[in-house]
Parts: sequence; structure tokens; C-alpha cells
Amino acid sequence: MERPSWEINLPDTHEEGKLYVVDSLNNLNKLNVCPDGSQHALDEEENTGDTRENTAGSNIRNQCLFFVTFILTLIVSLALVSFVIFLIIQTRNKMDQITSRLLSEKKNIEELKKMNNMILKHLNQSGIKR
Repeated sequence: MERPSWEINLPDTHEEGKLYVVDSLNNLNKLNVCPDGSQHALDEEENTGDTRENTAGSNIRNQCLFFVTFILTLIVSLALVSFVIFLIIQTRNKMDQITSRLLSEKKNIEELKKMNNMILKHLNQSGIKR
């Protein structure tokens, strides 16, 4: 059977040679695993150790900022929706009041028409004309 490409029999060499071979294998592995653009990023990460800590802190800070902004947006949205619901209920109550007033005025107008007709009949019967 063939051995996978990552299994290599290393001859017994001095310590420096071993380190060189391991370093070469690591570089080769990076080239095979990482695309061209990300290899440069990996090299920069190796050169600066503080960058990871700064990036991690920045990521956490960005996540916290996003979370706080998201919560504030939800609270403002909830307040706006509550206000709109309040306005709808108030408008509905006002419309109900206006409708009941209109119905009562309609009844009053009907009564006035009946009274007017009765007065006109009475005047016509009594003979008083204009």
C-alpha cells in the first residue's frame, strides 16, 4: 500500500536538520491547506503575537457593541409598536364615540321630522295657511 503524502520517513539527522525538516513540512502544509491570500495573513500572525490578543479583544468589543445595539433596537421597536397599538385603540374608542353620537343625532332628526309632519298636518287641517 502507498503511504499518505504526510507520512515521511525522516532519516536520523542532527537536531538542526530535524528542526529544518519540520519547519519545511509546516511551511508545505500551510501552502497546501491555506489559499494564497491567507498564507500572507498566517505569516503576519506568526510575526506578531500581540496582534491576536488585540484582534480577540476587538472582536469581543465589537460583539458587545453589536449586542447592545441590537438590544437597544429591540427596545425602541417595542416602544414604537406599543405606541402604535395605543394610538389604534384610542382611535377606535373615538370612532365608537362618534358613531354613537351620530346614531343618537339620527334618532333626534327622525323625531324632529315626525314632529314637523304632525305640525304640518295639524296646520293643514286647521286651515291656517301661509
